[in-house]
Amino acid sequence: MITQTAAPRRTARAASPPARPGNASRGGLQLLVLALGFVMASLDTGIMNVAANDLRAHLGLTMSGLTWVVDGYVLAFASLLLLAGSLAKRFGARRIYLIGLAAFTAASLLGAAAPNGAALVAARFAQGVGAALFMPSSLSLLMNAFPEPARRAKILGIWTAIVSTSIGLAPSIGGLLVGTLGWRSIFLVNLPIGIVALVLTPRVIAAVPARGSALGGSGHVLGLLALGSLSYGLIEGPDKGWSSPWVLGAFAVTTLAGAGFAVRERAARTPILPVSLFADGRFAAANVIGFLFNFAFYGALFVLGLFLQTARGAGPVTAGLQMLPAVLIIPLGNMLYARFGLRIGNRTALTASLAVSAAGYAVLFLILTPGLPYWVIAVLLAVSNVGSGIASPAMTGVLMAAAGSEHADIGSATMNANRQIGSLVGIAGMGAALTAAGGGYPGATLAFALTTGALAAAAVVGWLGVRARA
Repeated sequence: MITQTAAPRRTARAASPPARPGNASRGGLQLLVLALGFVMASLDTGIMNVAANDLRAHLGLTMSGLTWVVDGYVLAFASLLLLAGSLAKRFGARRIYLIGLAAFTAASLLGAAAPNGAALVAARFAQGVGAALFMPSSLSLLMNAFPEPARRAKILGIWTAIVSTSIGLAPSIGGLLVGTLGWRSIFLVNLPIGIVALVLTPRVIAAVPARGSALGGSGHVLGLLALGSLSYGLIEGPDKGWSSPWVLGAFAVTTLAGAGFAVRERAARTPILPVSLFADGRFAAANVIGFLFNFAFYGALFVLGLFLQTARGAGPVTAGLQMLPAVLIIPLGNMLYARFGLRIGNRTALTASLAVSAAGYAVLFLILTPGLPYWVIAVLLAVSNVGSGIASPAMTGVLMAAAGSEHADIGSATMNANRQIGSLVGIAGMGAALTAAGGGYPGATLAFALTTGALAAAAVVGWLGVRARA
């Protein structure tokens, strides 16, 4: 799932102007319209984890082809997220939001009509482009629609709850759709949501004035080239062989493009990434943790959906229901952080929660056997993801403390782009692990071991890297 981070605002309640008649109902409609795009993308991501096995069976996809279906979306999204933020500033957030919604909705129709795997991968890339355009813009429009600090804080709480709920329900909704209407329905369900959002947005959401903003085109091209070639190497390596000239060439391109991106960032007058912020150990640590966290979380979800169906024989509906403990428990972690996070501090909350998550997956991969009851798997996943629910806002708190209000927007965009790259590499890496181990229980065991290692490493970075600034 993809969430946006926002800098906290603390202002006395008296600073908010009194509500006008009709403001509450209009505010609710504005929130609903802006949440529609986010919910559509969140559902689509979660549903895909349950539909993966059905897609492989009906379209004859190999593991690499299936990984491209999932990662094609993430690749396009991660590569274009920072560019989309610049486009929203330059041409206006509402215009970019509407273009993104239209692209995502049209791509969903193409996905539903896809005759083969190649066409479906192309549709998923197009969905990623659309999501990259409308997701950053939606937060900007939300902030503009609710300028009063007290009301904005309340709206952000409702917004987070809507997004978390959609992520939590996605596996069950996906299982029900795939099990009753077939895999094409997971794309068709986006059409009415997208159309409603496209019709209502110009009517209830005010335009945000455009501001001049440098796009940094060469940097984005180099970043896309680096991520694309890395994805190709990780996804195609198990099929073509790690010594294949194509795979080795892809990793060489990744290295060259990554080096070119680093050189460009150092020399550019307007760098894409806030290079100066990385000098603050807290900011750097938060971004490393964000990458490792998404690598583990989304990589494990990708494996879990396949594992429950291929190794344990669950149908799509049953698999969707069995995945609920892995996602619906996350809001509990959010609430625990809200209650205790400030008391114990972000460093302690982040380190402890990541350690709990790592411990849950460590036990799971150590005891995972065909005879293991489902309820044991569910309990371990729930324990792990309570920790995930605490870790996510804690790392955001660390990032925002380092960025400050002056750099909150670019800090947030950097974190979100970095986390999506973690998702991209996690899904590709877990897919490669599944293939290398032959799938089934051996594949899941290896994938959960990698998940444990990533979360444990993130806990260490949290303890060592998140310290009060001197």
